[in-house]
Amino acid sequence: MSTAFLTLDGISKRFDPRLTLGDRIAARFGATVEDRPVRAVTEVSLTINPGETLGLVGESGCGKSTLGRIVAGILPPTAGTVTIDGEPVLQNGRKVTTRVQTVFQDPFASLDPRMRIGDTVAEGPIAHGLVTKANAVDYVRGWLQRVGLEPEFAGRYPHQFSGGQRQRVAIARALAMQPDLLVCDEPVASLDVSIQAQIINLFLELRRDLGITCLFISHDLGVVRHVSDRVAIMYLGRIVEVGSTEQIYRDPKHPYTRALLDSVPRLVLEDDALVEFNAITGEIPSPLAPPPGCTFHPRCPLAVDACRRDVPALMADGTDRLVACHVRAMERNNTETTTRENDR
Repeated sequence: MSTAFLTLDGISKRFDPRLTLGDRIAARFGATVEDRPVRAVTEVSLTINPGETLGLVGESGCGKSTLGRIVAGILPPTAGTVTIDGEPVLQNGRKVTTRVQTVFQDPFASLDPRMRIGDTVAEGPIAHGLVTKANAVDYVRGWLQRVGLEPEFAGRYPHQFSGGQRQRVAIARALAMQPDLLVCDEPVASLDVSIQAQIINLFLELRRDLGITCLFISHDLGVVRHVSDRVAIMYLGRIVEVGSTEQIYRDPKHPYTRALLDSVPRLVLEDDALVEFNAITGEIPSPLAPPPGCTFHPRCPLAVDACRRDVPALMADGTDRLVACHVRAMERNNTETTTRENDR
């Protein structure tokens, strides 16, 4: 069995409100001022093996991007630790390694519009001693060529590129730091479908050639299925199911995972067939006031009393899959009891 390369141990992230003087004065006079913390991530523990791509999936607002920023060392966790090969990513709230880099969703916002892309790609490697200034030009040209851009583009500015080309620049900037782990935060969400396919193929090619470990964050279940070895399903700050891509898509165990997959539009070829979308009922609760017990229980058709009362633990289901569901745990216990009685 592979030894975990990236380890997340009990990661939680809470954003406390920052009340201004005006807020405090307004509150003194009876105005409603929101002072509850936002619980973005709650007690998440995950591992990623060397060379593996783990897809992180969930609805908007579930905390997956926040978790990605914690993994990348951009945000410090409120509790828990992130380690790569046993070494911390953050110490005293500061990132202490270059082994993890990030590709963001919006390449135009993540690139400095005042810098030529050659300087953008070279800035990090020069600062961290990965390349000298004398060799930076050839180094940058090599990475631009590697991601499918002309080396001569190094002298251009971000506004002179299309969205797909800017994302290639962002990938080159991340890879130029020679990372062992890449955090891809919705890297194709802002691109046209045809450009998405090009970037995904580029990602798969680079992953194969460079052997990079990856956390791939997306709400697009089709993309995640195509690029991931394993998938983690996140709901309102908690991981509810983890398993191999084949397991998750073939036989989802958690009711939320099944609901997500059922809500994906499907192509209907018959002219007289009706297209039906089985959308998840209800809305995701506010992270300001998450419901007690299993946070999915207000929307879950299988919910029982235990779901409304106790937080389910993420437990193995007899294979290498992990599921956090009271109903599935009871079904598993009943099956095991029946098997033992039949063996007597």
